[in-house]
Amino acid sequence: MRSATVAVIGAGQAGLSTAYHLQRMGFVSALDATPSSSGAPAYVVFDAAAVPGGAWQHRWESLRIATVNGIFDLPGMAKPELDPAEPSRDAVPRYFAEYEQRFHLPILRPVTVTGVHALDDDPDGPLLVATTSGSWRVRGVVNASGTWTNPVLPRYPGQEAFLGRQLHTRDYRDLSEFAGHRVAVVGGGISAVQLLEEISRVAWTAWYTRREPVFFEGDFDPETTGRDTIARVTADVEAGLPSRSIVSYTGLGWSPYARAARDRGALERRPMFSAIEPHGVREADGTFTSIDTILWATGFRPDVRHLDPLDLRDPAGGIRMRGTAAVVDPRVQLVGFGPSQSTVGANRAGRAAATAFARRFGASMGTSTPERAGTAAFTL
Repeated sequence: MRSATVAVIGAGQAGLSTAYHLQRMGFVSALDATPSSSGAPAYVVFDAAAVPGGAWQHRWESLRIATVNGIFDLPGMAKPELDPAEPSRDAVPRYFAEYEQRFHLPILRPVTVTGVHALDDDPDGPLLVATTSGSWRVRGVVNASGTWTNPVLPRYPGQEAFLGRQLHTRDYRDLSEFAGHRVAVVGGGISAVQLLEEISRVAWTAWYTRREPVFFEGDFDPETTGRDTIARVTADVEAGLPSRSIVSYTGLGWSPYARAARDRGALERRPMFSAIEPHGVREADGTFTSIDTILWATGFRPDVRHLDPLDLRDPAGGIRMRGTAAVVDPRVQLVGFGPSQSTVGANRAGRAAATAFARRFGASMGTSTPERAGTAAFTL
């Protein structure tokens, strides 16, 4: 069993931000062949993907830099000038890869964390992080595992009997595969509207949501709407409520693709169907609509199943947090979760989690130049 002071789970925006700040605050690489003579705390990052890029590498080809919902700079290294026409699944992973190389972050990949366990009953005792490449003994965990590996897939009566195709947002590639089809797009979030607009160019579409979508006018103001949204999300996670998507708090903006869908007549929302039948869906009013394909643009939930052995969940179903720490067990910090789901929020949460562990484990809290510390990423 190898050991480190802190393990970071995930190397997307939140995990990279955390790694940068841990390094800046005096943590050294746990992958160094020669242990630090200074006795400084050490850290390691586990990433399930084979290459850098987090969830961005899996996005659909038509999601270009010009249409993504914002990419915030990683700390310490501004993103380069990006071509608005370039697919985000190419541009963002390239930026992340350059970032990992520049700061020599101690990343092990592809490594999946299968469980985090307490080794004894001491609330300050060590944790065991079980992975697909062996176990690690650590004193703290920063969970930055994101949501991409945990899609929300609703269940409806008759779903198994449907003779057409069903897919989730994570399975979408491009609009050509839907040409001439009759497609039901299910979901009320940003991705649902983006894909609805795109698919409606080549197919007949129907848009289904559980609730009437709310569109806000004007631009999203970080200083007013943004702060209010963060306050509301924070209140929910502090109450132990399950995490929800940010758009469920903010509503939908009138983006260019939303306006295009509206102008094409595709943005006519239907109440959720009551059942799925072999060749279509039974509408809420009892009528039948013929459907070839159902696209479940129903979002994702945080993938924290590997934390279940620690019993962090509140009776309400969420993980109660104070700042970035799990209230039940402050040995666990969560970033890119709850109020830090956005890219800017993930950066700030990464710094907060690193600061909490630097204080807890006696790091120098210095401002050493991260480029000169640590080791390069390792591929297993």
